[in-house]
Amino acid sequence: IFRYLKGTADACLKFDRTDKGLVGYVDSDFAADLDKRRSLTGYVFTIGSCAVSWKATLQPVVAQSTTEAEYMAIAEACKELVWLKGLFAELCGVDSCINLFCDSQSAICLTKDQMFHERTKHIDIKYHYVRDVVAQGKLKVCKISTHDNPADMMTKFVPVAKFELCSSLVGIVV
Repeated sequence: IFRYLKGTADACLKFDRTDKGLVGYVDSDFAADLDKRRSLTGYVFTIGSCAVSWKATLQPVVAQSTTEAEYMAIAEACKELVWLKGLFAELCGVDSCINLFCDSQSAICLTKDQMFHERTKHIDIKYHYVRDVVAQGKLKVCKISTHDNPADMMTKFVPVAKFELCSSLVGIVV
């Protein structure tokens, strides 16, 4: 830990004056925990390409598929997004639809589909909260390439070049 802290002592967050509002990125790593087989969720929210909120955590239950793991990650990020959206609405008076980027097309489809299907009926109701937020127009879940998703660095071991790219995408300057 101390070696890491010493090596990143000069790292800082850089805020740019841009028109970019609140944007979110989310990712998961299916069955990342080798002991309990729980998946890892990571998300980061930026304003003006600078991180303002982020989290990496193990999911509370075992996901049965990569789609379910990604969907659970989206639901977790959605809760943070609703809180951030309310905060910025109070501070700035802006209340617009927020884009949340995810690299799983099948999980994105689950956020829009109000039907329950045979393959997804086992997913706990608490994760379907995201469907209501999408239906209310508060959130739009969009596809992003896994190569361009900065949340990737929060869920997997990535090469140095990928880590530096992800860091720069969220405003971390070394």
